[in-house]
Amino acid sequence: MTRRIVQFAGVATCLALFGCGSGGGTGSEGTGGTTGSGGSTTGTGGTTGTGGTTGTGGTTGSGGRGGTTGTGGTIGTGGSTGSGGTTGTGGTTGTGGSTGTGGAAGRGGAAGRGGTTGTGGAAGHAGTTGTGGSTGTGGSATDGGAVTVDCSAVMPTGGTVHTGTNVNGTADGLGYGIWTNGSGGSITTFSNAHAFSTSWNNSMDFLAHVGLDFNSSKAYTAYGKIEAQFVEKKSGSGGGFSMIGMYGWTHSPCVEWYINEDSYNGLGGGGSATATIDGATYHMQMKTTTGTGGANACESGHSGGWTQMISTRSSARTCGTVTVSDHFDAWTKQGWSLGTLSSVHINVEVGGGMGTIDFPVANVTTVNK
Repeated sequence: MTRRIVQFAGVATCLALFGCGSGGGTGSEGTGGTTGSGGSTTGTGGTTGTGGTTGTGGTTGSGGRGGTTGTGGTIGTGGSTGSGGTTGTGGTTGTGGSTGTGGAAGRGGAAGRGGTTGTGGAAGHAGTTGTGGSTGTGGSATDGGAVTVDCSAVMPTGGTVHTGTNVNGTADGLGYGIWTNGSGGSITTFSNAHAFSTSWNNSMDFLAHVGLDFNSSKAYTAYGKIEAQFVEKKSGSGGGFSMIGMYGWTHSPCVEWYINEDSYNGLGGGGSATATIDGATYHMQMKTTTGTGGANACESGHSGGWTQMISTRSSARTCGTVTVSDHFDAWTKQGWSLGTLSSVHINVEVGGGMGTIDFPVANVTTVNK
């Protein structure tokens, strides 16, 4: 901003006239008034200049004898009042700086799936979850892997003892039963646990079992994956023969089937056909048998013999998961005809002796029931 200062100087003129009379004193010439100085121009409206001092008039001369009285000096004209300085124009108000536009909001860094966020990751099969990183939890018993079985499980307390030669019932959602053609035995079931225990004393043929019973109008394939979890602890003896594992029946045709996991007498491993199931080799065989028990287990009116299908594990175990439906598939691939499914039970069968066996875990599961 340029600030201008303009100043005007006042001018005083004095004209002295001398008298013609003799002896007339000459009046002193009045001094002109001092010219007022113009006010200084200031930026914020200049200050008005002060007027010049008025000159004092000249002294009147004393008259000479007979002479003309001299005229007094002309009174000096006062100095021109200084014109006020030009009011300075106020400085131009600065225009406010443009309001800065906010920087673009930064897009947050991608959350990682161990780094990058999965864009709606696909729900993981057998535990994998999308939305970000994978979940890697193991699959359930019916999808993505077998349930882990606690092989150190202990028997529950309490329980109800059932005795007789042919007894059936339900406990904690599972069917149970005992059958013998000898002197009998007992089974203990629990109302709040999938478990059982059983004992026998010199029975001829004795069976005790716990599991699921099905609508016999459907084939095993209608139930999806069928699995069992078991833990067993045995004592005593099993007589002339013994089988510990899975057991059940199908109808039309009448088939009694076994999956042998353990024995008091050692696993025989009969059969030339083999299949790898649950990480182990099983020897498979099919044969025809007769007796008093099969006629009662098959459909009403059945008489004569019936078919047995048997899988025997190559090495015994007392704990684990049995994928029962995989055995059914393996038998079917052999061309063996299975009927509609009637039962899938965890079972012990002995041919005499005196012994006890506890199952702190005895459970059967299916995808569809």
